[in-house]
Amino acid sequence: MLFMKPRNTIALASRITEAAHRFIIDALEHQGVQGIVPSHGSILYVLYKHQRITMKALANAIHRSKPTVTVLVNKLEALGYVHKERCAKDSRITYVCLTQQGVAFQKDFEAVSAALNAKVFRGISETDIDTLEPILEAMLHNLLSSPSIDTSKELS
Repeated sequence: MLFMKPRNTIALASRITEAAHRFIIDALEHQGVQGIVPSHGSILYVLYKHQRITMKALANAIHRSKPTVTVLVNKLEALGYVHKERCAKDSRITYVCLTQQGVAFQKDFEAVSAALNAKVFRGISETDIDTLEPILEAMLHNLLSSPSIDTSKELS
């Protein structure tokens, strides 16, 4: 029988995410940015690296389903940050590209990201951060690699 000390890790991670999202929303509002929400961040981050990417590749890059990415991209398009274009050779392929407004937003995006990182990691050493991130990656891998739930092994 496997007995583990009760852990608060998942609850803490959830609260950190909620607080980070609130920080991002407040920082964007302070800069006068309306409509952008934290879930748009991963899409913009990828586009700042690639400028133009297929919807499928974007979904893979941010580990979200294509329907979820479609909703997020449509919102960014309505806000004027991106536009979609069909591939001339294969109309089944749709590219997402930054608009001039999206390119101009990169400076604000990076400023909010830097401020968030400064707040999150305040008082934490580089050594501790270098230790923490691989642990978090391993935990995420564990959650994503388990195809089924078998609580009998965990609880016995």
